[in-house]
Amino acid sequence: MTQRVALATVMDRLAIDAVITGYAVAVDDGAWSDYGALFTPDGRADYRDAGGVEGPAEEIARWLEETMRLFPVRQHLIVNRRIDLEDLGGYTGDRAEVLADYLNPMCLARKAGSGPDAPGRADSGQAGGPTPDFVTGGRYAFALHRAESGWLIHTVTVHEKWRRTPGA
Repeated sequence: MTQRVALATVMDRLAIDAVITGYAVAVDDGAWSDYGALFTPDGRADYRDAGGVEGPAEEIARWLEETMRLFPVRQHLIVNRRIDLEDLGGYTGDRAEVLADYLNPMCLARKAGSGPDAPGRADSGQAGGPTPDFVTGGRYAFALHRAESGWLIHTVTVHEKWRRTPGA
């Protein structure tokens, strides 16, 4: 592998990592247009294993927007990213697969000042913040394609491994 190919490979890995991070941030922030922009035009998402739906990314963004209203506080982490770049005889191709684990704590919507996690309550978690009502963990399987604008998600599939309701 030449130094130029090695550098291109590192740049691809960094760009792919940025797309995966962008995915997590878009979902957590409810930035649904950003979510859609991360996908190829024919991109698809499959959340069925976590009790959701499967379909074109544009439809899934609308479904997530509606569903995530139940959980206005969410901050999922995507870790242990394993990036497998297409190998074209020592050169990276235009496809990549990523397996990455996730941990996703979420808090249900509450009326201001109500519920056990209302701000200012003594039992509301560390630093006065809410404790999660729902936590799930599992693995994402991403397939990415290189486009003129950079790497984009072609498919994402959620493989939920566990879920729990803290305190239940």
